[in-house]
Parts: sequence; structure tokens; C-alpha cells
Amino acid sequence: MALHMTSSAVSLARSPAFPQEAVDASRLASRSARPLACRTAACGAQRHQLSTSFGVASKPVGALQYGRRKFEGARATSKTAAFASAAAECPEEFVELAHRLADAAGDITSKYFRTKLDVESKGDESPVTIADKAAEVKMRAMINEAFPDHGVYGEEGGLDFRKGQYVWVLDPIDGTKSFITGKPLFGTLIALVKDGSPILGIIDQCILKERWVGATGCPSTLNGEVISTRKCTGGVSGAYMYSTTPLMFEGENLTQYNKLAAKVKIPMYGCDCYAYGLLAAGHCDLVVEADLKPYDFMALVPIVEGAGG
Repeated sequence: MALHMTSSAVSLARSPAFPQEAVDASRLASRSARPLACRTAACGAQRHQLSTSFGVASKPVGALQYGRRKFEGARATSKTAAFASAAAECPEEFVELAHRLADAAGDITSKYFRTKLDVESKGDESPVTIADKAAEVKMRAMINEAFPDHGVYGEEGGLDFRKGQYVWVLDPIDGTKSFITGKPLFGTLIALVKDGSPILGIIDQCILKERWVGATGCPSTLNGEVISTRKCTGGVSGAYMYSTTPLMFEGENLTQYNKLAAKVKIPMYGCDCYAYGLLAAGHCDLVVEADLKPYDFMALVPIVEGAGG
């Protein structure tokens, strides 16, 4: 399994009722001079993008309910069938480990939040702190102890590939710029990928105590409650759209993004992964981004799709 991204389209995550007009308007250059990575897939074209990058088909996925074994609102024909399907793809022991990873990372990052930190710049000029590094080191150690045959791919430590079919994809702090400026809209992203397809994803916001969970075959949840995307009324002109920053778009991508931003009701910025949680919970209609790596988006796929996006 090749854990890398090739040139691809900018990410578009949307609610299921969002009009095709918006999808067409948001199609940004698919083969730009500067490679782009998609964050999450909400339509067939974007799922194809994932499969092209990872060499396997990307399946529609859902989410397990955190802290409960009830699956109210499941789209499966029966709750028993939904649970059996989810268990087959994502065993309970993996879900439990993912929660423990999120708890451990949250204990570390919350300790450093709004404290005086040394901020380093990585090769791509993105910031990193001791909180990012320590949280990832802790999660890697826990994975290696629990499942030594599982690979790990993290933003700070790179790829530790094993021969098994499972790879954990980690972003200890998605939104480090928000973290270092005291804004509690960053998140820890944890994904489990099986044979190239994400079967489990968590967004954890340790300061606000919010946790989104997605796993194959079950509806997505926020703090244990089933969530769903909303119907976008009024078409493109009625849509609320998030992007982390317009500065992530360049060239033709920027031109097309500006066209879409001019059509929606309100374009908003600055939420990083938190915007995808808002989308899954039915509070916004569209998230469009660029320049993303696997650890930026793999955890988001099960959550958004499991909420109906």
C-alpha cells in the first residue's frame, strides 16, 4: 500500500442534498503544477480520487456510537445487521483503542494549550510544538504495544510500515496555528486504514470535550449521539461554506474557489478539521480545501460519510 498522494483535485465535502451545481462550480484544477491532497470524499468523484491515490477502492463508511451499543438512525436494514457489518470491518477492540488514543493525546495537548510554547517551523514552514510531538509519540507507543503488526503513519513521525493490512493514520494536532494562538478549534485526528480504505475515524476536540466517531457500517456520532448532515435549502446561494483559509488556493484553483465563494450565502474560514465535524453534525453545508495530506483527511472520511455526506 502506497501511503502518498499524487496530483489530485481539491477536496469537496458536502451534505447529500447539496446541489450538483455547487459540485461543478467547485471542481478545481485536477492536475496543477503543485500537487494537492484531498481531505475527505463526499461524492463518487472524490472517492475515485482516494482510490487512485491509495491504489484501492474507497468504500462508503459510517460510524460507531461512542459509549453505547445502540445505533439509532442506522441506515442499515436492521440494527443487528449494521452492527455485524461494522464489527466485521472494524473490530470493537480497534474502536476502543482509538478512544484511548484520543484520551491520551487530549491529556497531553490540553496541558500545553494557552501556555508559553516554543514554536518550530518544519520544512514546509508549518508550525510544530512539543505538544504535537509528544502526543504522537504517545499514540504510536500505545499502538505498537496493542497491535505490533499495525503500521503507523503520522504527521510528525512519518510512516512506520508493517506487513499487516492495517495502518493507523495520526495527526496529533490538526490546526496547530489555532492551537498556538489559543483558539480551541484544532483537533486530534485518528484513522484506521484497512487495505487502503479508512474504516474508522475520530475527531477529538479535547478543550471543548467534543468527539466525533465514524466506523464502517454504523452512523456517525458526536459524544455518543447519532448525527447527520442537513438538507441545504436554497441551493448554492443558501449554502454555508467553510475553508481553513483562502490562502491555501493558488492559480486556477484560486480562481475557481473565488467563483464558488461568491455564490454561497456565507463563506467562512479558520476551523481546520472542526469544520468537517460541523458539516457532519448538520451545521454547515460545504467544506472546500486544498494542500492536504493523508493524515489531514483520512479520519474525516468515515465521519462525513457516516453522517450522510
